[in-house]
Amino acid sequence: MTSTDTRIGGSAIDGRTTRHPGYAVSQTIRKRIEEHLGWGKTVGRIRHTLYRGLKRVDQQFKLTMTASNILRMARMLRAVQQEAAR
Repeated sequence: MTSTDTRIGGSAIDGRTTRHPGYAVSQTIRKRIEEHLGWGKTVGRIRHTLYRGLKRVDQQFKLTMTASNILRMARMLRAVQQEAAR
């Protein structure tokens, strides 16, 4: 990566990195993961956990992410059913 000393705004990653097709794929996957973590922080209450101890916090995190995946699957199923109805 290049130095960002003279950069006024925008991304610090230059075209040598962003021109590769794998970079776009990586950003798409990263967005998908970050959406789940953001949901867990706001709705799933993993930002300020109610539990103490690694085991209990781990269980809360896994349960929250499972709930997020169930909601995602329900949205996908609904979209498929609406497409089939057209």
